[in-house]
Amino acid sequence: MPFNNAFHGKRVLVTGHTGFKGSWLCEWLLMLGAKVTGYSLPPPTNPALFDQLGLADRLDHRLGDVRDAKAIRMLMDEIQPDFVFHLAAQPLVRFSYAEPVQTYATNVMGTVNLLEAVRIMDRPCVIVAITTDKCYENRESGQSYREDDPLGGHDPYSSSKAAAELVISAYRRSFFSAPDSQVRLASARAGNVMGGGDWAQDRILPDCIRALIRNEPVRIRNKSATRPWQHVLEPLGAYLWLGARLASGERQLATAFNFGPHPAANRPVVDVVKEVLRHWPGQWSDHSDPAAVHEAGLLNLEIEKAQRLLGWQPVWDFATTI
Repeated sequence: MPFNNAFHGKRVLVTGHTGFKGSWLCEWLLMLGAKVTGYSLPPPTNPALFDQLGLADRLDHRLGDVRDAKAIRMLMDEIQPDFVFHLAAQPLVRFSYAEPVQTYATNVMGTVNLLEAVRIMDRPCVIVAITTDKCYENRESGQSYREDDPLGGHDPYSSSKAAAELVISAYRRSFFSAPDSQVRLASARAGNVMGGGDWAQDRILPDCIRALIRNEPVRIRNKSATRPWQHVLEPLGAYLWLGARLASGERQLATAFNFGPHPAANRPVVDVVKEVLRHWPGQWSDHSDPAAVHEAGLLNLEIEKAQRLLGWQPVWDFATTI
């Protein structure tokens, strides 16, 4: 892989390191020989992949909140990272309806606080800021969204991630685009991920497994909702790939990238459940609720830019991912 030696001995800050994606990313970085510092709230689930991997004893584990601007600046001054992977977020659509202020404060101002700390630090640094495929103004037209399509979002989560993308773009153009800038800042928009160690609520794979363990039907609340499904290691490999390329001096890559699966993996939720039931026999039941809060029905990502500029492409097909 092109990033095999890019992180060896480097100081890497991962925000949101106690979460599902953050834990897997830290594990990978440790395997690559990086000196990893994690900054996050405590693990959001119990059990948690972070605990299962024993990461608290294997990296520089810091508990903190990205909404705390002073704490972020002090951390940055102390560790002087070579790379930052910014994953800290409120990541759930349905929770964002219950806690919109927390969602915006974490996803928007948390990003502002991090980028401002990097700006003040004023040393060479590569930042890969993780947002989401839901940052686009989704008109559910059937088109695959490209990086230059309009940003938006119906719900607080999606719109907060669109706003974070605007913050990232503004900081890049205002502070990190000069020829003598020592900072390389890119954003990454990935699809719906799944994989071992995901214990979150309101996520289809964990919901399937919890129901099957109890010998209950899998309850599906939105069976026709179509998403770009991918294994968690797919986008994490892409983040590492992008970070390594930025560190090699390729300034033109300091931009936004979609990282999704091949088009054939854009499937409705019911296909995911049926594929799971091929491996673990059981039943599913339709629990659609017309009065439920809005969630996008159709969402696809165009990944041509990542293929063309980075030489990146997904590895596993839909069946292998499940």
